[in-house]
Amino acid sequence: MVRISTTKKEERVRPTASARRRGYRRATSSEQQVVGEPYQDLKEAILKAVQDVGADDADVDGFSGGPVDTPILKTYADHVACQLWDEVDRGEDITAINKQLSILTITSPPPTLSSNESLQVLPLPTLPLDLISEIFCRLPVKLLLQLRCVCKSWNSLISDPNFAKKHLHMSTTRRLHFVSYSNFAKKYIFSSYPLRSVFSTLSTNVIQFEYHPINHTPNNSYYIVGSCNGILCLANYYDECFVLLWNPSIRKFKELPPFQKPDLISHCRMSSSFGYDPISDNYKVVVVLVFCVPDSSGNLVDKTEVKVHTLGTNFWTSIHEFPFGGIPVELSGKFVSGTINWLASKVWPRKNPCFIVSLDLRNESYQEILQPDYGEVNVNKLSLGVLKDCLCMISGHDVWLMKEYGNKESWIKLFTVSRMSNALTKAIYIFKNDQVLLESIGAWYKKLIVYDPRSDTFKFKKRSAYNPSDIPPEVCVESLLSPWS
Repeated sequence: MVRISTTKKEERVRPTASARRRGYRRATSSEQQVVGEPYQDLKEAILKAVQDVGADDADVDGFSGGPVDTPILKTYADHVACQLWDEVDRGEDITAINKQLSILTITSPPPTLSSNESLQVLPLPTLPLDLISEIFCRLPVKLLLQLRCVCKSWNSLISDPNFAKKHLHMSTTRRLHFVSYSNFAKKYIFSSYPLRSVFSTLSTNVIQFEYHPINHTPNNSYYIVGSCNGILCLANYYDECFVLLWNPSIRKFKELPPFQKPDLISHCRMSSSFGYDPISDNYKVVVVLVFCVPDSSGNLVDKTEVKVHTLGTNFWTSIHEFPFGGIPVELSGKFVSGTINWLASKVWPRKNPCFIVSLDLRNESYQEILQPDYGEVNVNKLSLGVLKDCLCMISGHDVWLMKEYGNKESWIKLFTVSRMSNALTKAIYIFKNDQVLLESIGAWYKKLIVYDPRSDTFKFKKRSAYNPSDIPPEVCVESLLSPWS
């Protein structure tokens, strides 16, 4: 080093070339460390947000919730974070950059950074729309409804019916839905619970809202017909021609137009059904009207009339009457594999053995589905249902499943609830670990139970006791599909 004297007798040391090189390396290493730390914080924050999206919809005890494809979102996190931080010039204000990144979204305008010498603009990576679609179709409906407000392109994507169908195929998040009637306020009250809530005593994330029908006076003669692709169908027991479609995920309703009942009858009971025709890619509501007419001897005999409404039209069509001289013995038919299935009998009430009638929604033709060989049973203890998208039959405390639709040999006895005195009335849902949500009925109440066939044990669940007149709950998947389409 060379010492240089000044007029004030102060000495200033001029560094040598090697000292200047060492100092530059230390400065560069320190600067890279400073830049690396916020980059790591950003990356961890994005990944944490990805994990949080799936956490709310994950079921307990290993039951799956809404699908979140973390590898895709992690790739996005790496891509965005790396691109941003690779372009940061040395000497910029790291705190200002963090403030900009904390509010950054995919389509946000690029943040402007100020320095002592000039303005620097960080170039943002652009994700193609098809990749954004792949990310979005793995998100829960509630979040997607919020994301519609971010920008016009997102709103257009999420509102697209084709995206709604794609999201439906990826969605596995299901909720438990109750419907009740307020006699005082003359309205229907809808309550939606996370399916995992049956394993908890907490009433978290419960959605409740009301509906006042437009063309119908509400009463307690209603029931849930069934669900299909996230849309629930409600109908009336008797004379009033009321059918309502409801998507609880997006809170949209549609009252179907009334249909004309047969003339010269004083009383008519109905059995309604709701399903999807994959050939026409549309939804259909089927109503079987059962009424009495006098025969040639003056005796009253049962007669049926079957009406079909195709969603998107404003009318009902009549098809062939209910076949095999029978009538439905339950309030609703069950939708499986493009067909509606009823438990039927030739005599009311059920004095003859029941049989299963199937209606193909594509060609609107009937056939009989053969039952399992479960021996001598009380026909009043039979109940038709759906589990795992398969037809199931409850016979006393036995639950049977048809693994291949229409094949009698594919019936298997799924389990027997051997230590319960109450009768089983409905199989509601089966979880991935084979536990089953069931409804049972006693003398004065109905109850929800979760049965574990592996240990042959069952537990009564919260909000499990309700009046026998109340309709059983229904489980349906989250979807963006509109009942108006």
